[in-house]
Amino acid sequence: MNRTLELLTKRGSCRVFKDRKVPRAVTARLLEAGMRAPTGGNLQPYSVITIERPAAVKELARLCGQKFLEKAPLHFLFCVDLHRQKRWARLLKAPYSADRALRPFWIAFQDTVICAQSVCVAADALGLGSVYIGPVFDRMAAFRRLCRLPKGVVPVVSLAVGYPAARPPQRRRLPPEAVAHREVYREVSDRELLAAYGAKYQGVREEAAPAKLKAFAAACAAVHGGAFARACAKDAEKRGSFNAPQRIFGLHYKADAMLRMTPKHLRMLKAAGLGWAGPAAKAG
Repeated sequence: MNRTLELLTKRGSCRVFKDRKVPRAVTARLLEAGMRAPTGGNLQPYSVITIERPAAVKELARLCGQKFLEKAPLHFLFCVDLHRQKRWARLLKAPYSADRALRPFWIAFQDTVICAQSVCVAADALGLGSVYIGPVFDRMAAFRRLCRLPKGVVPVVSLAVGYPAARPPQRRRLPPEAVAHREVYREVSDRELLAAYGAKYQGVREEAAPAKLKAFAAACAAVHGGAFARACAKDAEKRGSFNAPQRIFGLHYKADAMLRMTPKHLRMLKAAGLGWAGPAAKAG
């Protein structure tokens, strides 16, 4: 198999790292790979913060609520950076509104994630292991303080990198037939959909203990009302366990919490200098 394809198809997220630092020369190669990633208009509207100091790594792990991150010797924090662009425009007497308009942020967000993925693949190619950390978004204000990010610089995701202590396991994925479409979107049948997700989450279950049933029902009620909540809780209670989507959207990535957090996330984006996250921006 082509070496690049092998890296892409056999990759697994690494959560156990050797007690071994990543050499600066290797870090430089990873960053170079990220800088060469595709970017809209060749603008590169991102910044990458490397975090290696033990105290900072410990704080990062605490903020993300994942203790194992303390063992990763190198962390990359990928950020949308409209601050640098704005300074450049002002210095050369050019108009700038990307920090007040949604479209530039949408493109910048894509570019930032593409940069991160290039670093991720480069890490695998150099014998390193890595894992993406998403809670950065929920702790945006704290990460802005930790890394002294000015307004216009928004943390998107972090990547923990190090030498793997063991081969990272691969997790099941949905088959191409359920994800890839030709020319137009194909609405799969209920049977196909359940079969695809059933294969991916085979064996995933969680006991429907009373306290969890109560929390699950509360999440259902907050999102879809009492009748729906009673039906869902009855389904889980009868089976004695939560199925995969009940566990994911009712107990882990809680649907009600996602709704409650949205205004807070918008306020954090506004505080980070993105004018579109508040009242509609005006020209001028």
